[in-house]
Amino acid sequence: MIPYDAVLSDLDGVLRHFDHAAQAEIEARYGLPLIRTAFDPELIMPPTLGQATEAQWVESIAVALGGDERVRRAVAEFAEVRFWVDEEVKALLARARQHVPLILVTNAMDTLECHLDLLGLTGFADAVISSARVGVAKPDPRIYEIAVERAGVAAERCLFVDDRLPNVEAARALGMTGVHYRTFDDLAAVLG
Repeated sequence: MIPYDAVLSDLDGVLRHFDHAAQAEIEARYGLPLIRTAFDPELIMPPTLGQATEAQWVESIAVALGGDERVRRAVAEFAEVRFWVDEEVKALLARARQHVPLILVTNAMDTLECHLDLLGLTGFADAVISSARVGVAKPDPRIYEIAVERAGVAAERCLFVDDRLPNVEAARALGMTGVHYRTFDDLAAVLG
């Protein structure tokens, strides 16, 4: 029996993974700081908060790097790096969902629903709280409060899982049990 009344899980870095080796290879091949530029808070936060689209984010990366044709090719390759679902994590979360609500809480962009569909995850969770849709991003306490409300349980009865420690600490500050996800075993230890 699961000792929680709801499981709140991050998407990226827990359930969905990107090919970071491919990103690094593209960066090295073109000799451009793609990763640092793409995840610069000034560029990434507007689409994460629903104030810009993913396409606008990609364009902002290209512009920040000079915007010539070679840069645009590099940025396009970078933006198209493949992603996949960790099937072990998916199975574990699906088993938990048989007993308690499962809520995905993710800092995402306007393309999230399309990506969930591509991954076969549409309808996988009881609810998806996307920062781009609610206008607040982890670790802002408001996104956790929205997720708890959607779960319909007290924060103290929620398990929160994320690969970023600041996000886990923010959930703990609201009374949730937090798991800092690094490997499958971290999640299996509490849901196994």
